[in-house]
Amino acid sequence: MTAIKHALQRDIFTPNDERLLGIVNVCKAGKKKKNCFLCATVTTERPVQVKVVKVKKSDKGDFYKRQQTWELRDLMEVDAKDASKENPEFDLHFEKVYRWVASSAAEKNSFISCIWKLNQRYLRKKVEFVNVSSQLLEESVPSGESQSVAGGDEDALDDYQELSAREEQDIEGMMEMCEYAVSNAEAFAEQLSRELQVLDGANIQSIMASEKQVNILMQLLDEALGEVDTIEGKLSSYEEMLQSVKEQMDQISQSNRLIQISNSNNVKLLDEIQFLVNYMDLSKGHIRALQEGDLTSPKGIEACINASEALSQCMNVALRPGHDKLAAVTQQQLLFAELRDTFARRLTNHLNNVFVHQGHDQSSTLSQHTEMSLPKHSPLHRDLLRYAKLMEWLKNTHREKYEGLSRTYVDYMSRLYEREVKDFFEVAKIKMAGTSKEAKGKFATLPRKESALKQETESLHGSSGKLTGSTSSLNKLTVQGANSRRSQSSSLLDMGNMSASDLDVADRTKFDKIFEQVLSELEPLCLAEQDFISKFFKLQQHPAVVPPLAQPEPEEVDGGTASRIPPQAEHRQSLSSEKDVVRVMMNKIFQSIETELNSLIALGDKIDSFNSLYMLVKMSHHVWTAENVDPASYLSTTLGNVLVTVKRNFDKCISAQIRQMEEVKISKKSKVGILLFVTGFEEFAELAETIFRNAERRGDLDKAYVKLIRAVFMNVEKVANESQKTPRDVVMMENFHHIFSTLSRLKISCLDAERREAKHKYTDHLQSYVINSLGQPLEKLNHFFEGVEARVAQGVREEEVSYQLAFNKQELRKVIKEYPGKEVKKGLDNLYKKVDKHLCEEESLLQVVWHSMQDEFIRQYKHFEDLIGRCYPGSGITMEFTIRDMLEYFSSIAQSH
Repeated sequence: MTAIKHALQRDIFTPNDERLLGIVNVCKAGKKKKNCFLCATVTTERPVQVKVVKVKKSDKGDFYKRQQTWELRDLMEVDAKDASKENPEFDLHFEKVYRWVASSAAEKNSFISCIWKLNQRYLRKKVEFVNVSSQLLEESVPSGESQSVAGGDEDALDDYQELSAREEQDIEGMMEMCEYAVSNAEAFAEQLSRELQVLDGANIQSIMASEKQVNILMQLLDEALGEVDTIEGKLSSYEEMLQSVKEQMDQISQSNRLIQISNSNNVKLLDEIQFLVNYMDLSKGHIRALQEGDLTSPKGIEACINASEALSQCMNVALRPGHDKLAAVTQQQLLFAELRDTFARRLTNHLNNVFVHQGHDQSSTLSQHTEMSLPKHSPLHRDLLRYAKLMEWLKNTHREKYEGLSRTYVDYMSRLYEREVKDFFEVAKIKMAGTSKEAKGKFATLPRKESALKQETESLHGSSGKLTGSTSSLNKLTVQGANSRRSQSSSLLDMGNMSASDLDVADRTKFDKIFEQVLSELEPLCLAEQDFISKFFKLQQHPAVVPPLAQPEPEEVDGGTASRIPPQAEHRQSLSSEKDVVRVMMNKIFQSIETELNSLIALGDKIDSFNSLYMLVKMSHHVWTAENVDPASYLSTTLGNVLVTVKRNFDKCISAQIRQMEEVKISKKSKVGILLFVTGFEEFAELAETIFRNAERRGDLDKAYVKLIRAVFMNVEKVANESQKTPRDVVMMENFHHIFSTLSRLKISCLDAERREAKHKYTDHLQSYVINSLGQPLEKLNHFFEGVEARVAQGVREEEVSYQLAFNKQELRKVIKEYPGKEVKKGLDNLYKKVDKHLCEEESLLQVVWHSMQDEFIRQYKHFEDLIGRCYPGSGITMEFTIRDMLEYFSSIAQSH
């Protein structure tokens, strides 16, 4: 090992100015044994750096190389594994734990001892040594092989001190005095040894000379020892005295401890008593308020509220362990329970009386009032809300009595509201029926022209069909059986008379106001009652309490089923929030509102089916408002159910109009003109646009528009195809012109495509009618030139047509002579009269048609002139009249008529 140490010092550490102080042959624990050396080194330069170096023999030769280096200051712990047994294993804890197995326990101990000395000298005991023998750390006595491995260098490490400058000068001077000091080191060493022996002898003589002084020193030491014995005797007596004092102080301390325990117990007892007195003592005033407090006056109610809150605090106090075994606590709890039951019984009886009295109150019935308004219950709500805190107390303490009060309130208030609501709707129905009767009375006084009525009736449906009367314009077109002639006559009179239409508008406006007033009265009533129930029964923050309400039988009404409450078992399973509880109570209290609303809607629809438009808009607005306030409220749910009925009536109204269009028949003897369902659609659209302006349910109207206009288009074509008196093109032209004018005037955005389609149909049938009509005044001339065009189409050259026997110049002159200006004017005059008979006066299309015929006639004239110029060039043949003459003919005919 010494040879290896010298080799490592020479080859590895000397070039790096390092000195090797400790070495151990190791291999890694648990792996294949690849031996290496751990070396402890210090640098020769200051400041000294202490390192642990791992050195391994190279694979390519016999030389050694440095593999890994750690600073000793990074070493945190040295673990020798076992301090009592010889064990070659040890761990070094740097940034991670390195586990090693030394070649022998002696080498391991020598290396750990070296690390300990380096730690003591340079690191100030920073490294922690675990499982290392204390004897090894304290003595570190080298022996055997370890002496040769690390002993000398460790001693050298402890004794080594750097020479000072003066010492260096003295050594250099000594070496100069001995010239052979360098050449003969042994002779120089012998000389130094002789001089050292001389110095040692001088030292011994000096010591022997000072023996007298040593004797004196020994005498002084003997005297000091005597004094020490004296002091020790005094200290022993003092210790005996202090022992007695200590025993007395222990007795005093024990007494003080018992006194402190007693005081602590007294304080705790006082705290317990104070706790019970503070939290389980009810004042006499509170007891008197609970037993005899006035529940009618504001002061008495306030006193009862304070007393009930104090009682709740006393009953709900969290008792500490053992309190329930105290007789006084048990007695107080019994007193509190008795007071609670007594006050709950008094409060329940009082509120029951209030509810019963209010339910039997007959002073607010509507039968005594002429104004259509619902009684206000805000005074009752204001008075009852003073008991809200008491109801909350009752809810938390006596759930059964709370539920009983809920049932009583719902029962008696439902009776009260049922009377008031029925009276209110009765007045509303009377006012609605009054408007209908008033309108009928006015219609009955209108003058009738029987002959005109009969003629108009026959022109509509002939002798077999009958029209059913109604106040709505489109309903007047319904074809019914033979048992409704009187209503048919009244309906047609209404359509023909402007005053009747004005009365329809007035009646509908009045109905709209009545319906709006009904909804406006119901809305604040329901909202106020719902707000009161939430506040009075404290149904906002606490777990849901379902009053055991009775289940009403479902009632069938017009257009739907009345609201009904599921069985109580389903209530307790399905209601998960207190809003549901409020809605259940509201359903019971106002169980007649939905039924009455449906009945009122059925009456309004029966009076006039167009009332469904007003009701749809108003009901939609109120549903939208209610949903914005609370989507789950009773009002929102009820109005939503009624809105379904109103929407269903509106759809029935639209379907009825379409069915009436499909059943319309026309007279075979009179001209058609503008069909009544076309003008009826115009009136419907004008009315609907007025009603649905800025309405929430505009989409429903747009869908109805599309259905109606498609039905109008289809049935106009159907009537035009069935018409025998009036040409088909005239029926299509006039009615689609009227439809186009109506849609352009009303500017209904959802019907833009239908408006363009109506214009297209009107234009096409106008052109068709003009072309078909103009073929009659110049019939032979038309036939002649059609033949000419046919020859040209067959391949005959245009200039050779005149050589055809049937189309020569003589034949052309013969045909032209048959149409002199006078005859043409006469033919145009007859054509004007015929067109006048075909067209109706309401649409005023005569001049439009006549102008179109003039343009078409001029176009034909120019076409004839062009054919003459191309097929009969140089013949000098011209028409008997000019374009100027034609313009004069058309103008004079129009002015004369």
